[in-house]
Amino acid sequence: MKAQELIQAIEAPHLKPEIPLVYIGDTVKVGVKIQEGGKERIQPYEGVVIAKRHGGINATMTVRRVFQGVGVERVFLIHSPLVTKVEVLRRGKVRRAKLYYLRDRVGKATRIKQRFDRPTETKKK
Repeated sequence: MKAQELIQAIEAPHLKPEIPLVYIGDTVKVGVKIQEGGKERIQPYEGVVIAKRHGGINATMTVRRVFQGVGVERVFLIHSPLVTKVEVLRRGKVRRAKLYYLRDRVGKATRIKQRFDRPTETKKK
């Protein structure tokens, strides 16, 4: 067994079985577990996916939203137990792998055209 196959065999039980196909430019709602005192709740975080990195168990996505006039970006480890669900709200039509240029834009200039040729269903393993 090669090293790469061994690593994949060790990571396999920790991968989430159902994650949607998320593309750059998509508007997503990520459910994040938050601990407040002794209570635990799920807080939705909605924004545009501006970057995706890595693969397998280390896969991350950067989600950007504007909150009270301030741009907030958050990097989510997709297979983390703190991320309870990822829901694709709408597909975006973009021509780049990273949308870092949105950081410099304000208001209507940050809009992304909607794409209708890709489904928003969940991928099942």
